Amino acid sequence: MPVPLIEIRDLKKAYALDGVTTQALRGIDLMVAAGEMLAVMGPSGSGKSTLMNILGCLDTPDSGLYRLGGEDVTRLGRDRLARLRNREIGFVFQGFNLLPRTSALENVETPLIYAGAGKRERRQRARAALERLGLGERLGHLPSQLSGGQQQRVAIARALVARPSLLLADEPTGNLDTATSAEILTLLEALNLEEGLTIVLITHEAEVARRAERTLQMRDGLLEARA
Repeated sequence: MPVPLIEIRDLKKAYALDGVTTQALRGIDLMVAAGEMLAVMGPSGSGKSTLMNILGCLDTPDSGLYRLGGEDVTRLGRDRLARLRNREIGFVFQGFNLLPRTSALENVETPLIYAGAGKRERRQRARAALERLGLGERLGHLPSQLSGGQQQRVAIARALVARPSLLLADEPTGNLDTATSAEILTLLEALNLEEGLTIVLITHEAEVARRAERTLQMRDGLLEARA
């Protein structure tokens, strides 16, 4: 059988605050195949943000196994985690997280700066990513000059420009109206179905989760299949 893109076994994570320990993850098991689109649902405090941070190599577990593309992430130091994150993972957030005084083109170039790409390559790849998402006429626009849907498209272009194997989308339609949300979800579906991009959606909205091929429910730090 092919190696899953994501393999997690008995993953645990706890946080201590004011002398009180909270078990954010209480033994997570998860397999995600390459090319799959998965939704993880759960209310605030269920542990889904902690899970996403670990999937994205932004945080490390206390114990358990996490392999990404066959590599044991839990054994990597901070610098190697950062390199893996920059090479293999793209992020899309509810708040877009664009640099406000920077053009769409320059926002999309940012991950390539950290990857060490030259200026000409950065410019070409960023332009291609934005044109691919229908923003070829908005290259020089600042985020404040773009609609919410356009800002999210810029954020998706930025997430894709380094050609990651995994896209993590945290409430990607949370700040968008219904029609624009549908457009963004259709775009994510196309990236998954037509280009084979593996996508993990973190959401509390059933409408969003229904666009994925598989949905898991998170409660009290544990995952379970959604009926």
